[in-house]
Amino acid sequence: MSDDAGGRRPSIRDVARLAEVSHQTVSRVLNDHPSIRPETRARVVEVMAQLQYRPNRAARALVTSRSQTIGILAAGSTTYGAASSIAAIETAARTRGYWVSTANIDVKDPESIPAGIAHLMAQSVEGLVVIAPQVRVLRALAAEQLDVPYVTLQSTELDADHTLSVDQVAGARLATRHLIELGHRSIYHLAGPQDWIEAEARMRGFLAEMSASDIPTTAPILGDWTAEFGYYAGRELLGVRDFTAIFSSNDQMALGLLHAIRDEGLEVPRDVSIVGFDDIPEAAHFWPPLTTVRQDFAELGRRCVDVLLGSPDAQATPIVPELLVRHSSGPVSRL
Repeated sequence: MSDDAGGRRPSIRDVARLAEVSHQTVSRVLNDHPSIRPETRARVVEVMAQLQYRPNRAARALVTSRSQTIGILAAGSTTYGAASSIAAIETAARTRGYWVSTANIDVKDPESIPAGIAHLMAQSVEGLVVIAPQVRVLRALAAEQLDVPYVTLQSTELDADHTLSVDQVAGARLATRHLIELGHRSIYHLAGPQDWIEAEARMRGFLAEMSASDIPTTAPILGDWTAEFGYYAGRELLGVRDFTAIFSSNDQMALGLLHAIRDEGLEVPRDVSIVGFDDIPEAAHFWPPLTTVRQDFAELGRRCVDVLLGSPDAQATPIVPELLVRHSSGPVSRL
C-alpha cells in the first residue's frame, strides 16, 4: 500500500488532487458513471494505480455491515463458457444469500482492468471471481493488492493458488483419444485464439494425447471461436484433404466445419469425423448431432462460491469434463 508521510492510506481527495479533478469526479469514475470522459477516466485510473488507492471498505461496512455481494470481473462475457459461468455463479450465490455484481472489461484497453477492479471494490464486494481468459488480465491482476478473496476460472499456473477451473487439458485429451480409438491417425486441431488460456490448454491436451499415442501432428490452426472462421478453415483444409478427423476447440467453429464439409459434397462422419468442445445447447441439434466435451458449469459455480465464502467442504480441485459421443464422429472409412 502507498502511504503518505503521515503513514495514512491515500484518500479519494489525494487521488482527486493528483489527477487535478474534483473528488466527485473520482467517485463517478469508481461508480462507472457514463458522464465521465474517457481521457478523464484514464487519468484518474492511472493515479489510483500509482497511489495503490482502494475505497474505504471499513467505512462502508459501518453502514451496511456486510455487502452480501460477490464481484465478477469478466472479459468476453458473451461467449458460451463465460456466460454459463456467470449464470452458474449467480445461482449458487443466491442460494447462500448473496448477490452478484459484474464488471465487463475490454482486454484491448489495459486501463479497463484496474478500472473494473476499482469499480467492484467500490461496492465492497466480499469476494471476486475473474472470468477473463487472457494472459494479460491475470498479469494485471497479479499487480493488484486485493484485500478480498478471489478465484480465477482458468486452467493456468500463472496464479495457481487462486485457480478454480474445469480441466481443459483433460477435456482435450478425452476428445483426441476418442478419435484415436476410432482409428484416426490424420487428425487436425482447430484451436482458439493464441492469447486465450483455454485455447492454449486445449491445444496442449491435443498435442499430449497425440504424442502419447506416438502419432505425428501438424501445427494447430489458430481460430477465433466463430462459426465463420470454422467454415473458411474447413474449405481451405478440404482443398488438401490430408486428414480424416478434426478436433475443434469449440462447438461454434465445429458448426462452421460441418457446413464446409457439406458444401464440398462430403458427409460427416463417413468422410470426416468432427469433435467439438463446450456442448452448447444447440450442439445436440447440429446435423449430424455433434460429439463434444461438456463442462459442468453448475458445479463450477457452486464450488466457486464455496471457496470464496470459506466453506469447510469447499473443493478447489479441477473439475474433469465429460465426453458426449453423438453422431459426428465415427470409425475411419475403409473405402
